[in-house]
Amino acid sequence: MNNVKNVLIIGSGPAGYTAAIYASRSGLNPTLISGLEPGGQLTITTDVENYPGFENPIQGPWLMEQMKKQAAIFGTNIINDFVKNVDLKKFPFVVETEKEIFHSYSIVIATGAKAKWLNIEGEREFMGFGVSACATCDGFFFKNKTVAVAGGGNTAVEEALFLSNLCKKVLIIHRRDKFRAEKILQDRLMKKENIEILWDQEVKKVIGDKDKKCISSIEVLNNKTKAKKDVKIDGFFVAIGHAPATSLFKTKLKMDNDGYIITSPDSTKTNVDGVFAAGDVTDKIYRQAVTAAGMGCMSAIEAESFLNLKKII
Repeated sequence: MNNVKNVLIIGSGPAGYTAAIYASRSGLNPTLISGLEPGGQLTITTDVENYPGFENPIQGPWLMEQMKKQAAIFGTNIINDFVKNVDLKKFPFVVETEKEIFHSYSIVIATGAKAKWLNIEGEREFMGFGVSACATCDGFFFKNKTVAVAGGGNTAVEEALFLSNLCKKVLIIHRRDKFRAEKILQDRLMKKENIEILWDQEVKKVIGDKDKKCISSIEVLNNKTKAKKDVKIDGFFVAIGHAPATSLFKTKLKMDNDGYIITSPDSTKTNVDGVFAAGDVTDKIYRQAVTAAGMGCMSAIEAESFLNLKKII
């Protein structure tokens, strides 16, 4: 079979680009298929303050562009296409994109995960300018200010707890009259004096200044009384969970109940030998650019070891 790739990387966020950088520097000549949203979630993130190496805030899209350039400089073949189907039962593996068919001895899956959004008025407009889905990423920008968190599961309670250590006041807005979160998290939440819970309520609109690109309040609907009111806040965090981009691999790889790819402990190896998963596609706990990049590094090193054992390189 002609032109079989050593490493094929599916996805182009921090995990995908880092895997490409390490694989390129190892002489593996990787090919990276960027997907429908090149750069992943960081392309909709404005100020990034917690990525190591930068004393001043940097822009998420800029960081992704730098990673892309670095991968290309070292020799990664970056293709602007998206994968439609994979066959992991054949070896070399078969990857079909919109434009062509690839064969590869190893695959790194770095398709990431997307935050679930409320899809309400103003949400997308102020995304990155007061609206966020990641407290650990953006919470610092609201130090000593008032913020609201929408949700009632583990994600919402964890985000609220994190924010309570930074913000003057945290409002949790939940459409039901009790949380779905684990009891231990709820117990911690109830002990926080600067957290207030608005039960049986939904956020219907994000209100702000379009020119200044900042939010001033949210419109909240009481499910029982049907009364609406505006709640003044400085930041709004949507915490209704994340959805990993793994539908392509359903029934082909082991996943948990939420659709995250299961990897071996302290590894990016999946249950299929030669297939690796890195970044948010397998990580439901941290979901940070730096941890995704770390797993991208691991996947490239493990792919190289796999290729050596198979005597392919």
